[in-house]
Amino acid sequence: MEVILSIFSKAGLSKLFDYAVQYKSINNANSQRVFELRDEYITSIEPVIHFLQGKNQTLARQINSLNFLPQASCFETLEDLDWAFGNMGIQDQAKHLATLYLEDISDFIVDAIDENFGFSRYAEKLGRSANSFNELNASLVIKPTYIDLITLEILANKIEIVQPKLVCFSVPFPGNLYSAFRCAQWIKNNYPSIKIAMGGGFPNTELRSLTDKRVFDYFDFITLDDGELPIELLHKSITSEKSITFKRTFILENGVVCYKNDSSLPNYKQAQVGTPDYSDLLLDEYISVIEIANPMHSLWTDGRWNKLTMAHGCYWAKCSFCDVSLDYIKLYEPVTAKLLVDRMQEMVVTTGETGFHFVDEAAPPALMRELALEIIRRDLKVTWWTNIRFEKSFSADLCRLLAASGCIAVSGGLEVASERLLKLIEKGVTVEQVAQVTRNLTDAGIMVHAYLMYGYPTQTVQETVDSLEMVRQLFELGVIQSGFWHQFALTAHSPIGLNPDKYGISPKLEKIEFANNDVEFKDKTNIDHSKFNEGLKKSLYNYMHGVGFEIRLQDWFEFKVPKTRIKSTFIEDCLAPKFDLKLNLNAKVIFLGNQPSIETKGKKSVLTFHLKTNNFEISLEKEKAAWLVKQLAECSAKNEKAQTLSNLKNSFESTFPDFDFEPFWFSKPLAKLKENGLLTI
Repeated sequence: MEVILSIFSKAGLSKLFDYAVQYKSINNANSQRVFELRDEYITSIEPVIHFLQGKNQTLARQINSLNFLPQASCFETLEDLDWAFGNMGIQDQAKHLATLYLEDISDFIVDAIDENFGFSRYAEKLGRSANSFNELNASLVIKPTYIDLITLEILANKIEIVQPKLVCFSVPFPGNLYSAFRCAQWIKNNYPSIKIAMGGGFPNTELRSLTDKRVFDYFDFITLDDGELPIELLHKSITSEKSITFKRTFILENGVVCYKNDSSLPNYKQAQVGTPDYSDLLLDEYISVIEIANPMHSLWTDGRWNKLTMAHGCYWAKCSFCDVSLDYIKLYEPVTAKLLVDRMQEMVVTTGETGFHFVDEAAPPALMRELALEIIRRDLKVTWWTNIRFEKSFSADLCRLLAASGCIAVSGGLEVASERLLKLIEKGVTVEQVAQVTRNLTDAGIMVHAYLMYGYPTQTVQETVDSLEMVRQLFELGVIQSGFWHQFALTAHSPIGLNPDKYGISPKLEKIEFANNDVEFKDKTNIDHSKFNEGLKKSLYNYMHGVGFEIRLQDWFEFKVPKTRIKSTFIEDCLAPKFDLKLNLNAKVIFLGNQPSIETKGKKSVLTFHLKTNNFEISLEKEKAAWLVKQLAECSAKNEKAQTLSNLKNSFESTFPDFDFEPFWFSKPLAKLKENGLLTI
C-alpha cells in the first residue's frame, strides 16, 4: 500500500513521467495519450486518492460528470452505469470511474516503466509453477527496477527505525514472491546480521519439496503451515544461546536444505491465538476501489473488512480438486461463537470498522447459526460475509437468522453444474440442492456469488453446455446474483494430483527443486477446454446484467456446440414448493421480533406485532394467545437458553390436553408469524 501511495501521488507521477521521457520507453498509442495528458493526471491524482480513502467524498459528483478525470483505454468499455448504480449510487459510481482512471495509469506503467507492475501483485509469472528457481534467481541478479527502488527506499526507512533482529515475510500468492525475495536480498546485502524468514500461503502450498540451496542466499528460514509456534521457535533460536528445536521449518545446514520438525511442542489451538491486532497498520490510508460494476465483486476491493476465521480448515475436506492433504484444509478446528464475537467486539473498538469478512474455506452452518444468535443477543450491529458450501443445512429459516445478524453475502462453489461431475468432485451437493439453498439465501436478502468451473477431468463438451444452461436458469430465476468461471487447474496436493489415474488424466511431472503446486496434465478426452473461456464469460456477464437469457447457448461460442439436454424448467421445478408437515422436534425455535401488543375481543385476542418495516396482526383464542405470548418471550433470539420444538409441543399439550399441537403449529395465524420472524432451525 505504501508503494502504491508513493507512486500515485503528485510527486510520484511527476517522477514517473520524467522517467518515461528519459528512457524513451512509451510504446503504444494509449500510453502516448496518457503521457500527453500527464499534467491532468498529476494535478488530479491526490484528490482522487483522497476520495478513495474516504476523505473527500464531495468529489464524487465532479468525478461522475465525466469531465474531471482524464480518460484512456480503460474507459472505452464504460457502459450501463445506470444498471450498476442507478440515479443515487453517486459514491459507488465515482469509485468505479476513479478505479478506471487508476487502471489507465497502471497500463501506462506496465507499457512504459515496468511490465511486471500490478496493484496487488508484482512479477506474478515468476512465481507461477516455478519448478526451478533459475528464472526468479536470474531476475534478482540484475539491477532493481523502478518499482523495486521505491519499495526498497520504504523498506530502508523501516529497517533504520525498527532495527530488527528478525524480519518475517508473509507471501500469500505468486504475485508477492518476487518482491519478498528482492526485499530479503536488500536486507542481506545491507544488514547481514538480521535473520530473515518466509511463510504464508505460497510456501505452504508450493515450497514443500524445496531442495535448491540458492533460496537460502535470501532467506534463513522458511516455515510451513500455522505460523505461531514456528515463529516463536525462530525467535528463541535468535535470542537464546541454547540448542533450539524447530517446527516445520526449512533451513540450510552444512550446505544442504534440511526440513526441521523436531520440536515436541504442540501447535497453538485456535482459541489461544488471540484477536488480530491491526494497530500498526495505516487503516485511514487504505483505498477502496470498484474494479467492475458487480455488487459482489466490489466486496473484495471496496471498503476495508476486518478478517477473521470461524474455523481452521474445512469441515468437509473431500473435494477432489482441493488441497485437502495439506494442514490448512485437513486440520479442522472451529472456534466457539462466544469467543468469535468477543474478538469481533474487540476489533470494532480497535479499528472503528464494523464490517467482517470470515475467510473460511467453508464456514460451518451450525457455527454460523450460533454466531448469528450471539451477535443478536449482544445487540451488536455488524455487517459480515463469508464462503460456504451450498448444503441443505441452509434452510429458509437459517438464512433469515443469518440476515438478521448482519450477513449480507456468501460465496460458494457450484463448480460444475452436472450431477455426474459433482459426484466425481465429491462436492457433497446436488444441483437441486444448490438451487434451493441459493433461493433461501436470496429470499433472505443475502447476495450469492457462485464459483464455476469448466475443464474438469473427463468433462465432455455436452456437460459444459449443460452446466451453462443450469447457470443460465439460476440467474434468470434470480437465485444467484454473481458468478465467475475459471478453468480447472491440477494441483499436486489435491486428491486428483495424488491419484491421477482415478480421474483419467496423465500429469506432466517435472523435477522439483523450488515450487510444486500447479501441474500440467493431459485429459483422456483430449478436449481443448480453453476455447470455452470467452463464451462462458461473455454469457455470464450478460446474465449478471439480467439480459441475454433468450439467446441460444450455441450463439455464445464461435464454434459449434451441441444443444443442451437440460429441461428448460429444470431449476424452476427444483424450486417448486414442497410441503412437509413433519415436525423436527429437536429443532430450535427462535423468535426475532418484539413482544406484541394484545387486544382482547370477547373470546379472541388480537396480537399486533411491530416490525422494523411493517405491522401485522394475528387472531387467536384468548387462552392460546396468552400461551403463545409467553412462549415467544421464551423463544426470543436474545435468550441464552434456546427452546426446542419438543419443549413447545409438550407445553402446549399439557396446557391444552384436549388439543394436539400439530394443527395449531400449522395453522394460518402461525404461518403468518413464521413469515415474520418465528424461525425453526
